[in-house]
Amino acid sequence: MRKIKYKKGRKLQHTSLEYTGVHKDHATEMQLFVYNDTDIIEYEKFTVLALNTCIDYTKNNWLNIHGLNDIHLIKTLGDHFKLDDFLLADILNTTKRTKLEEQQDVLFFNIKSLLPSESTDGLKVEQLSFILKDGILLSFQEKRSDFFTHIRERIRTHAGIVRTKKVDYLLYLLLDAVMENFYITIEDEEESIEELINLAKQSADPFILEKIESHRDNFNFLKRSIIPLRDSLYYLKTIKDDDTYNGIEKETFSFFVRLHQKSLELLEQIDSDMSSLESASNFYFSEQSRKMNEIMKTLTIISAVFIPLTFIVGVYGMNFDNMPELHTTNGYFIVMGAMLFLVVGLIVYFKKRRWF
Repeated sequence: MRKIKYKKGRKLQHTSLEYTGVHKDHATEMQLFVYNDTDIIEYEKFTVLALNTCIDYTKNNWLNIHGLNDIHLIKTLGDHFKLDDFLLADILNTTKRTKLEEQQDVLFFNIKSLLPSESTDGLKVEQLSFILKDGILLSFQEKRSDFFTHIRERIRTHAGIVRTKKVDYLLYLLLDAVMENFYITIEDEEESIEELINLAKQSADPFILEKIESHRDNFNFLKRSIIPLRDSLYYLKTIKDDDTYNGIEKETFSFFVRLHQKSLELLEQIDSDMSSLESASNFYFSEQSRKMNEIMKTLTIISAVFIPLTFIVGVYGMNFDNMPELHTTNGYFIVMGAMLFLVVGLIVYFKKRRWF
């Protein structure tokens, strides 16, 4: 799975409509919910031809678009709802950061959804965009997924208060569902960190350091995704007294304050987990240093044993005629015995000093 590079994204014009994501094999489909407290109509295979006949602005309307490959369809939706091309371009350009755009009658929000990859240590990334306008919420997903399955069921079964609220509350629920994916991802990363700490205490395999750096990249990417989300949510909760956009009811702002608090909690948790990851690095380098010290100690002891033996051999390797030991009958055996005694003595001494 890819990781979005904010600084190295494709250079597109602000109004250039081109999908830059990787899910290019997913057909574009639409689903429409029209509901209020007493009634609900669901259109599973919705088409642009039914925009004028199926959308009821006296009720709540949620139009969910799966897949962003059909540029003509996206453009048609933009024309019908009178959306600026630069908003459509931001929906299609997945290299953009999380952002909030406020206009007179439109609130635009895009966000990155992150989940752990099942096959690698990387993250699965998907961009989702939301447009809140005149009693209708448009949501754009790169592919069909189950992020909002529980919300659809709540609408169908009239569970909770979603049917009694307007679509601004639905926007809160959708954003909250996406943010839950951050918790899932962080929890998965925490389990990996725990495993890495245990491995780092036992081994100095370079593979462990590679894994540590991989998860550090994941946490840095999580922070780069959540920080602009935090800023956007902070701005969103501050437009309560702003006359520019009035699509969010006063009592709904408290829910967006909760989301802002969640973003702060996520960042604090990431900082804590990065400290734990730093501990894994410290354990790894400590284990590596310990192993190196063991090796150096072994080599030093071997050297300490063989240095005096080398000295003795060097002395008796000199070819002087007047060395009295050369003519001793048992001189060879005496020297070898002395060398053996010296080796045993050094080993016993090292053992008593607990050098090995």
